[in-house]
Amino acid sequence: MNDNIVLIGFMGVGKSEVGRVLAAGLGMKYVDTDSLIEKDQGRSISDIFELRGEAYFRDLESKLLEKMKDSKKQVISTGGGMVLREGNVKKLKALGPLVLLTSRADVIEKRLGSSVDRPLLKGKDRAKKIVDILKTRDPIYNKIADLIVDTSDASPAKAADVIVEFYEGMRK
Repeated sequence: MNDNIVLIGFMGVGKSEVGRVLAAGLGMKYVDTDSLIEKDQGRSISDIFELRGEAYFRDLESKLLEKMKDSKKQVISTGGGMVLREGNVKKLKALGPLVLLTSRADVIEKRLGSSVDRPLLKGKDRAKKIVDILKTRDPIYNKIADLIVDTSDASPAKAADVIVEFYEGMRK
């Protein structure tokens, strides 16, 4: 284990906000894998999906994880679908404990608002799409998580406190 904390979970559960608070509290660097991919590719995730497709994007995630294998003292926020590939899960677990952030579907929908930069939610009936994707992903998320934190009613600071307690307990 490389002294990292890896945040997994669906979009809108608070990985970015909780990750920043967590990193600041632990004196770690905050890293968002989607942002790294956007910077590397010179375009948004939405554009990557539109121009090259989801499989291409998932390949980029896998390549990025390979580059990150020696990362230390980072809070790593992953894209919601990064754990869909078994090989990625192994690479993530090698980086550090997987902390699953969850929220109720209605909370996720509210948090995402009218955001148009979510390729998997394009089109009509976002609420149904969120529920459908969660039905598929939740069993995967739950199976691989080392800790599960529900952020539905928790502030980013409260969620970060739970993770810090877990992380410090793990290191003893």
